[in-house]
Amino acid sequence: MPSFSTSLLFLASSCCFLLTSSRPAGVHLRSMDNFIHAVKQVEESNPGLSPLALVRALRRTAGHDDAMTIHFLGASNNISDAAELENSILNASSFSFFDKAIHHIVTNNGEERGVALAPDGTTVALAPLLLGIESGLKAKMEGTSAVGLFPLTLGRTLGLSFLSLQDIPVSHWLGPDGCWDSAQHPKVFKLHWPPTLATDAVINGGMDGVILGTDISKLPRTQDPLQLSETLKGYYSFTLHEGRGLDNISKHVSPRRREISRSILEPLDLNSRVMETLLLVWKLEKTDWIALDTGVKKAVKDGLEAFVHKYWDCPQIIPRCQWGARAHKGTPIRLSLPVQFVYVHHTYEPSRPCLSFPTCAHDMRAMQRFHQEVRNWSDIGYSFVVGSDGYVYEGRGWNLLGTHTRGHNNLGYGVSIIGNYTSTLPSRHTLDLLRHRLVRCAVDGGRLVANYTIHGHRQVVNYTSCPGEAFFSEIRSWEHFRD
Repeated sequence: MPSFSTSLLFLASSCCFLLTSSRPAGVHLRSMDNFIHAVKQVEESNPGLSPLALVRALRRTAGHDDAMTIHFLGASNNISDAAELENSILNASSFSFFDKAIHHIVTNNGEERGVALAPDGTTVALAPLLLGIESGLKAKMEGTSAVGLFPLTLGRTLGLSFLSLQDIPVSHWLGPDGCWDSAQHPKVFKLHWPPTLATDAVINGGMDGVILGTDISKLPRTQDPLQLSETLKGYYSFTLHEGRGLDNISKHVSPRRREISRSILEPLDLNSRVMETLLLVWKLEKTDWIALDTGVKKAVKDGLEAFVHKYWDCPQIIPRCQWGARAHKGTPIRLSLPVQFVYVHHTYEPSRPCLSFPTCAHDMRAMQRFHQEVRNWSDIGYSFVVGSDGYVYEGRGWNLLGTHTRGHNNLGYGVSIIGNYTSTLPSRHTLDLLRHRLVRCAVDGGRLVANYTIHGHRQVVNYTSCPGEAFFSEIRSWEHFRD
């Protein structure tokens, strides 16, 4: 019988191909809006094409008929309207576009392809997203539950990533994120460090696939699913109105992927689900039986704990390169971690909450420019900034000394919410990002002590009213606030 490591290498080989292939890069803009527009064009030119037939055609275009996908969804050409698909998709001029848009690879120089920049500023792998949607559509058509939803979107990728990386720290078993060459005209996405099988974009696509697949599978029997372009548009290309941000949104939208996917998957026994998925992979790949020994079980347990911390407990943090930060002037000074304090601010200017990635990114650049050029600081002063679009924006980050709370910068993190909160409060969702998500992430990650203290800026610097009268009254009720 082969050793565990030899068998695992064989099992992972089909996934690893995706990490070493070197297909030519497309010249199209790799935004989600661009992908949705292309899908809509196909739908309009083929009005009789069902959403299920379309996602199957896209799967065939990208060559994703692997053994597990066929096991749960069937072969992509095993459908009644195969001839129509051939004429409408596979032989059309759009073939090259969809192939490059969906086929997921990471090249040897760290470029991740098969991903799209969503309007909210996050990056999504299209393959697991579409597999989740197809699973939901198939279940809706057959009147069954979407049994393959988790293995196809997250389970297989997570399990193989956990097992293939046991010789490195658990914190690097998943990820990384990356940045685009341009947020306005995205063409190239480069990762921050060597990839696992489960990059951040793959995890985002998997979570989105779980959410949309679940929503579709649970539609009432009498309700037909939306066209694929409308499903994607409703989830990614929505508009927030007024100052309440996500508080006013009841439908499922991409900035809430972490909390929604958690609500769907956390009630399940994910340890058992991942183990079952691995057994199925081994069976379908026709490898020798590998005993579920304590090493495998520990790897899955540790890996899932890392997944929960990174993608559910922690908020999505938009990195500096994504919002267009300038370089830090001079040599940054590192913080001594863990720190004791969180100093809460409001930006005052910009005075309005930012409700979209373009607006929040613009506000971040404006603040950095003011801090560097007018105040002559080395960088934007805050450690982190919270938008009302559902995301946290990286300032100095976890490890570097900020310029946010005079005389106390080395003692804690300075976190600001964009807007003027003298007479009004940030949205409840925005407050929760700071109060519950960001600080929990910091504590669990060993960056903030468990018995941390929250102070408003005005408590330790006597010349300011920051973080505003209304906001300061709010944080006085928080558990870790101290007078």
